[in-house]
Amino acid sequence: MQDELFTVNPDAAGDAEHAARDRDAGAVDPHAPLAVRMRPRTLDEVVGQDELLAEGAPLRRLVEGAAPASVLLFGPPGTGKTTIAYLMAGATGRRFVALSALSSGVKEVRGVIDAARRRRSHAAEDTVLFIDEVHRFSKTQQDALLGAVEDRTVLLVAATTENPSFSVVSPLLSRSLVLQLRPLDDSDVRGLVDRALAEQRGLAGEFELTEEAADHIVRLAAGDARRALTALEAAAEGARSGGSATIDLAIVEACVDKAAVRYDRDGDQHYDVISAFIKSIRGSDVDAALHYLARMIEGGEDPRFIARRLVVHASEDIGLADPTALQSAVAATQAVQFIGMPEGRLSLAQATIHLATAPKSNAVISAIDSALADVRAGKVGPVPPHLRDGHYAGASRLGHAMGYTYPHAVPEGVVPQQYPPDELVGADYYEPVSRGAERGIAERLPRLRRTVRGE
Repeated sequence: MQDELFTVNPDAAGDAEHAARDRDAGAVDPHAPLAVRMRPRTLDEVVGQDELLAEGAPLRRLVEGAAPASVLLFGPPGTGKTTIAYLMAGATGRRFVALSALSSGVKEVRGVIDAARRRRSHAAEDTVLFIDEVHRFSKTQQDALLGAVEDRTVLLVAATTENPSFSVVSPLLSRSLVLQLRPLDDSDVRGLVDRALAEQRGLAGEFELTEEAADHIVRLAAGDARRALTALEAAAEGARSGGSATIDLAIVEACVDKAAVRYDRDGDQHYDVISAFIKSIRGSDVDAALHYLARMIEGGEDPRFIARRLVVHASEDIGLADPTALQSAVAATQAVQFIGMPEGRLSLAQATIHLATAPKSNAVISAIDSALADVRAGKVGPVPPHLRDGHYAGASRLGHAMGYTYPHAVPEGVVPQQYPPDELVGADYYEPVSRGAERGIAERLPRLRRTVRGE
């Protein structure tokens, strides 16, 4: 069992290893990644979490050691989760141990807890246990932490990019303070970039960054401090290798070619983005709908899931206002299954555009839900005798199918006849809107109801 520090994940736990080494050595490792070298050393250097770090706020009290408690830090990458864990350990001289849920199991967790118990007993030294990506721990692995968190053998700082309500067991949630970290805004990211350019532990004034290049780095970062500094470091290496002291837009574009997309297929981003996608279609904002579609595609969402939601939406929010909307959505679903991705994006986009620009009606879902509500309320009277099945021996003796009038026997194709059970005569479920193709239905339906009901 490694006693000083467990380091598994090259991003978070690995960064923690560099941070712990710097703390012990009293200096910054010049060979560490720029994002590690620029890690905030004090609370005053942390940016973007003003509400959580204000005077008297829970997170500030935790970091300053005034209110020791285990905490679940929930937020997108690059918002300071690892940094806060390190500061919590360093503020009061606690031992800092990092595990990654990607490659640690119950054995490693129990080893850390046993070592923490010995240190507290023999050296009166507390331990901060940082677990990165705790949502990847199984229920059994999370349960292994409960006793040590309960009696504060360890001060747990668990980081996750997913909503802990979906991914962390309830007993651990109830024993921890859950704090949500927000993505950094553009001014925060720009401030970090400027700091990294100027400070000795960063690039020490070696390079000048043009405004266009800085704006591009901020845009690529998408609120992720680590990604911004990684992009800056890559661009600096590109400039250095080309013998330039200026980092311009061309160098950044050559060294960093893709923006970050914060999207988790199993967590709340999955639900939030698909919700925004459907609501944008419902609201007839085709451009917003295409944006959210692009985010899901780029984030690796299952295209079949997107297609299924389009099929549902075609009936739920468009229905007979445009009967071809359902055909378009079903065709997109079949196309995605047939041709796969990336070409399937074209069919998904076509269906999205069709649905977003189509006239809207929720009459279909309102109709079926109203009918279901009556059924669930017990309004399920006997089927009228003349509508019952008459295709078996003895049906006529029971009066089944007797007196039924065949609609096609008359020129109009509609005859006065009772179809619902007695207690539902006169119930109107379907109420078409006056938009799109439903306008014609809305004009025709009252006449049909009057004829059928003999009014």
